[in-house]
Amino acid sequence: MYQWRKFEFFEEKYGGKSSIPEDVTAGKIECCSSGRGKVVIGCDDGTVSLLDRGLKFNFSFQSHSSSVLFLQHLKQRNFLVTVGEDEQISPQQSAMCLKVFDLDKMQSEGTSAITPDCIGILRIFTNQFPEANITSFLVLEEAPPILLIAIGLDNGCIYCIKGDIARERITRFKLQVDNVSDKSHSLITGLGFKVDGQALQLFAVTPDSVSMFSLHNQPPRRQTLDQIGCNFNGVTMSDRSELILGRPEAVYFYEVDGRGPCWAFEGEKKFVGWFRGYLLCVIADQRTGKDTFNVYDLKNRLIAHSLVVKEVSHMLCEWGNIILIMTDKSTLCIGEKDMESKLDMLFKKNLYTVAINLVQSQQADAAATAEVLRKYGDHLYSKQDYDEAMAQYISTIGHLEPSYVIQKFLDAQRIHNLTNYLEKLHEKGLASKDHTTLLLNCYTKLKDVEKLNVFIKSEDGAGEHKFDVETAIRVCRAANYHEHAMYVAKKAGRHELYLKILLEDLGRYEEALQYISSLEPSQAGVTVKEYGKILIEHKPVKTIEILMRLCTEDGESTRSGSSSSAYLTMLPSPVDFLNIFIHHPPSLMDFLEKYTDRVKDSPAQVEIHNTLLELYLSNDLNFPSISQASNGVDHTIKARSGSLVIPKAESKLKPSAARNDTFKERDCMERHEKGLRLLESAWPSDLEQPLYDVDLAIILCEMNAFKEGLLYLYEKMKLYKEVIACYMQSQDHEGLIACCKRLGDSGKGGDPSLWVDLLNYFGELGEDCSKEVKDVLTYIERDDILPPIIVLQTLSRNPCLTLSVIKDYIARKLEQESKLIEEDRRAIEKYQEDTLTMRKEIQDLRDKCEDISAQQVHCLHFHP
Repeated sequence: MYQWRKFEFFEEKYGGKSSIPEDVTAGKIECCSSGRGKVVIGCDDGTVSLLDRGLKFNFSFQSHSSSVLFLQHLKQRNFLVTVGEDEQISPQQSAMCLKVFDLDKMQSEGTSAITPDCIGILRIFTNQFPEANITSFLVLEEAPPILLIAIGLDNGCIYCIKGDIARERITRFKLQVDNVSDKSHSLITGLGFKVDGQALQLFAVTPDSVSMFSLHNQPPRRQTLDQIGCNFNGVTMSDRSELILGRPEAVYFYEVDGRGPCWAFEGEKKFVGWFRGYLLCVIADQRTGKDTFNVYDLKNRLIAHSLVVKEVSHMLCEWGNIILIMTDKSTLCIGEKDMESKLDMLFKKNLYTVAINLVQSQQADAAATAEVLRKYGDHLYSKQDYDEAMAQYISTIGHLEPSYVIQKFLDAQRIHNLTNYLEKLHEKGLASKDHTTLLLNCYTKLKDVEKLNVFIKSEDGAGEHKFDVETAIRVCRAANYHEHAMYVAKKAGRHELYLKILLEDLGRYEEALQYISSLEPSQAGVTVKEYGKILIEHKPVKTIEILMRLCTEDGESTRSGSSSSAYLTMLPSPVDFLNIFIHHPPSLMDFLEKYTDRVKDSPAQVEIHNTLLELYLSNDLNFPSISQASNGVDHTIKARSGSLVIPKAESKLKPSAARNDTFKERDCMERHEKGLRLLESAWPSDLEQPLYDVDLAIILCEMNAFKEGLLYLYEKMKLYKEVIACYMQSQDHEGLIACCKRLGDSGKGGDPSLWVDLLNYFGELGEDCSKEVKDVLTYIERDDILPPIIVLQTLSRNPCLTLSVIKDYIARKLEQESKLIEEDRRAIEKYQEDTLTMRKEIQDLRDKCEDISAQQVHCLHFHP
């Protein structure tokens, strides 16, 4: 083992100068124990001393009258178990006894001395257990207050005591290692317990054998593990409950099934111990005659500390230190250096592999391990060992910032190493969008289609991709790996991206339509909204078929002949898809016509009719924009303010040279006819309001000079003055008069004032309209709407009209007036005659009254 490297991972504490305190009796130290922050020392004069941290004296007490041979400080309870000699009561009883002290309970002895409470005293040897020399001692704490005590003897026997010693509830049993006649070869040199669940084993070591007793079996079963043993102080237990034996040729490890690994450390092992995963050995060097204390790191195959020491009497561990007690009562405390100090020592020597093994074996935190790996990677990188450097950097994933590594290998143009690193990042789910982009760019630059396939089709445990889907699709599209991009999009359920590739990159419109048809209605609707413009441009018929399936009851309800308005509200509305027809109004008109033919009670029928009206009434079939841009806005106000403008769509379907004006006119006429039919059919007589926006319809008719539509709407709305205004604007005198005959007849509920407006119109016309004026005068005269003077004043404003136009009218009016005057004259004369007659009668009555009054006065005078 001389090839093992030596390091100074430990250092001496207390300046290397410490010793057992003077307060400890001058007797010889027989035994030592540690635990619960104390070091306990037993001496040959029967005293036990307890030392605090730094080997400072705490207190001592007399445990036995003669000598303390063995002691053990328990871990679970603050108990001290000792074995020593006391005064012999009788020749039949042995002076050797076992005592249990409770260190938490103290009692005073005299003025200053204190002694822990002795809770149990037990004679070791009895008639059934004859006396012999005790060579080893070990206590196992089972479930409190049960103790299992094993006492090894020089005759190959092991006395076991189990139970609650304080209450004297114990059982004893004896184990026999072998029956060798030579006691020197059968004495028990070491004991060790191993607890594995319900299984309990006891290792027993002699100079010539290693045995194991299975105490969970009744009776305990013995098994010989080896035919070699060791001397005193050469036995210890590891933290994994392995039995360790130190022999001159090697150190052996034992499990329950036999000998395990051995380490060929030459030299007599005076002491063997175990400390935090390190093997401790005090070895006698035959060449120099001196003892050497070595600390072995078996995992990393190095000597963590080596020191020449004086003759050691005891070795124990406490306070995180290794304590060596020499025969001259001097001590040596050795503590492990912190991890940072050890790593700095290794880094200075470029021993990075040792540093890595060290942090891993000592279970350092992951961040510390990653830092060591990073430094090792930097060291290898500086030596241009890029492959091995990358192996170290990969081990730091999750702790080291990826950009640190990526930048190094971008500079070095080591694209293969960089690819490897990025792959590992994705495998561990720590890659960002930028990492995905970089990895895919590496694949495409290397043209490594096989790796690209593996990466694209890789999944984690939950069936999800280990990378950002959108990033992968974007990079694959940019590198013309469209099939890979489509695979990722389809696998991830990103239908919009899948269709984007099919339509924008590959132009596979049929396949795109088939894919949309296979989607759920809600998903299909979303994709059509996004990519419908392209589909309508290249496959208008099939796209409209898909829209019809989405927007109509094309399912069970249709086949069964039922139609539910509630079900219709759950379907997409055609209005939702208007924007995809922005450059293709004929296709929109076709779609809406088919929809209205199939669905009669759509919740969106008002919006649909508005859109159809825009399409029907537009002179050049512009995309409908009024209804979309003015929802809930007063169209009349917009029209008056002049802010209502219908933008013309830049249609890609430019008319061919063969399309002439006649065709345009015929097409416009057909659409106007459809528009008029829609205006009429969508305003049934039983409805007060139509199934379209009336203000919008009027604006459309006005903007596109659709006279028939305006006339129908105004008449339907009883806006008769607006009706005749339309005729006046178009100078349709015949129609104007006919309209007034129909709408101005008061006998049929018409408005006679229309004739007044008509007369004013002709009076201000400024052209010869004698025939029309005569017709108007006929109706004015018939209904006596205006006095002649007003008629004369109104018509006098038209210089083109002569008196002959109204001669007959005036003559008739004068004759009529003359007749009226004559009739009035006659009535006056009659009234005058009647008045004279009535005056005469009144006078006669008045005269008669006067005569009667005079007679009455005379009679009163003569007859008082």
